[in-house]
Amino acid sequence: MEETTLSLPSVSRMVSVDVLDNTHALARDLATQQCEHGTLVLAYEQTAARGQNGRGWHAGRGGVYFTLLLQPEKEVRVTDGLCRRAAEAAAQALQNLFHVKAKAKRGGDIQAWDGKNKSWKKIGVARVEVFTSEDQKIWIEVGMDVNVNNRPETAADTSVKKLLGREIDPEWVLQETLEEFLMRYAQWRLSAED
Repeated sequence: MEETTLSLPSVSRMVSVDVLDNTHALARDLATQQCEHGTLVLAYEQTAARGQNGRGWHAGRGGVYFTLLLQPEKEVRVTDGLCRRAAEAAAQALQNLFHVKAKAKRGGDIQAWDGKNKSWKKIGVARVEVFTSEDQKIWIEVGMDVNVNNRPETAADTSVKKLLGREIDPEWVLQETLEEFLMRYAQWRLSAED
């Protein structure tokens, strides 16, 4: 586990790990150790990634896999709106960077249009959970997995590399996704939405 110096907006601390079971578990551990708002856990490969309903899979090398820890300034009861905003942020980042037609689906799935096969395919997932650490601090955990250069798990999935036909620097996707998400998070914080 190492701290990196990659400059990212509103990230107070970044912990990157080459191979990890999942970023969610390490982020929870860090929250119990007095970490700061804006701590980001980044993995280059996840051996037990987590999605909706606890579904697990192997997230291969080449994707962008992270969990961002935030301390909300308002009471949070439901995370659906924030999960939608996270998925929209990743979809918008793909559109901004690569002109890929992408959209957020209910439940946090991120889909991209595969023009070759004329179908929408899953390119990522966003997950948002709220938890209380042992010191009674309330945390929002925003997890995102985006297929960039990794091989898609199933025929229903795709990656940026597969859509564009070339490898992409995953840090571009990380940076743009975080910028898009943090704008939406700021709007959410000011809204009456849970």
